[in-house]
Amino acid sequence: MATTARARAERIEFRTTPELRRLIERAVDASDTTLTGFAEASLVFAAQRVMADRDVFTLSEDAAAEWEAINARPARDLEGLRRLMARSSPFGE
Repeated sequence: MATTARARAERIEFRTTPELRRLIERAVDASDTTLTGFAEASLVFAAQRVMADRDVFTLSEDAAAEWEAINARPARDLEGLRRLMARSSPFGE
């Protein structure tokens, strides 16, 4: 996710406590980076973790085979669902 300084036009700002600010500054110093670099890397990592199960679906070989077997089964006829789907929408068109 390489970006140049010129490409950075968006800002993200937030308020924090003095204690958290000091902790963050210590971490920035320990990681030998800038506050912007540290914050961006940390936020990107957190965002990727949150989005991982929404963007990428990874299965082991055994789990993938089980998934394929489940998807190969014929669909069940669910009478209640059939009746529900046959009803008119309460929201109209």
